[in-house]
Amino acid sequence: MTAVSRLFASPLARRLAAEKGLDLASVAGSGPHGRIVKADVLAAKPGAKAVALIPAGGIEAVPNSTLRKTIARRLTESKQTIPHFYLSVDLDLDALLDLREKLNQRAEGFKLSVNDFIIKASAKALRTIPAANASWTDEATLRYSDVDISVAVAAPGGLVTPIIRRADTKTLAQISLEMKALAEKARAGKLMPEDYQGGGFTISNLGMYGIKSFSAIINPPQACILAVGVGEKRPVVKDGALAIATLCTVTLSVDHRAVDGVVGAEFLSAFKKAIEDPLGLLL
Repeated sequence: MTAVSRLFASPLARRLAAEKGLDLASVAGSGPHGRIVKADVLAAKPGAKAVALIPAGGIEAVPNSTLRKTIARRLTESKQTIPHFYLSVDLDLDALLDLREKLNQRAEGFKLSVNDFIIKASAKALRTIPAANASWTDEATLRYSDVDISVAVAAPGGLVTPIIRRADTKTLAQISLEMKALAEKARAGKLMPEDYQGGGFTISNLGMYGIKSFSAIINPPQACILAVGVGEKRPVVKDGALAIATLCTVTLSVDHRAVDGVVGAEFLSAFKKAIEDPLGLLL
């Protein structure tokens, strides 16, 4: 078997080469240590086409849907153009889980999920720290007057983010019923543009899959996305003694152009307080 040398090229050079149908192996790099850059690809003459190397076992080509292409474009744009930074905090869920159980015993026609509490707590924290409810533009930082929260939902064609609009004004029951309806529409591929266009803040929850923690990619033009991990029993120190509590790690990804570190920290502090004192979410 012949070893294939790794080609050093910038992401932009790779994209341009793919668009021109150029084999990067035929392009001489002028960057540091022979790295192929944009100018090298633009100066290259059309010649040998790029060759796709197919593993011995073969491959399956799964056509990319319009939705999948849009997701890929937006996520690439986000990671390439938005200066992300990340803040994490652990939440004690025991009081919330106890309240949720009591409320669900009285509920008729619906059951509250932990995610419903997370949406409501995020909305309350955004109303408390409005500077986190923002978007960046070159001309101005946009501050949203409404608290519209996008929630990531897995759909057949890829990830979609239906919106709970004015979430701070809605009860947990209203959020629960609306979120359930939006999730069902998403899985059926029946979301309308008004269901997912807009929003000022996104929540992505992978706790149900056992993920302890992760950092989500910002959903442009928003400035923040909250990644929620699994709630699990962990040892903690309470009142100077070792104890066991149900903890959950959340990570806030932040666009540093629109939201500074202090604002992100203030949001997480307000969010943590709302989660750990869940009776306040009923007011």
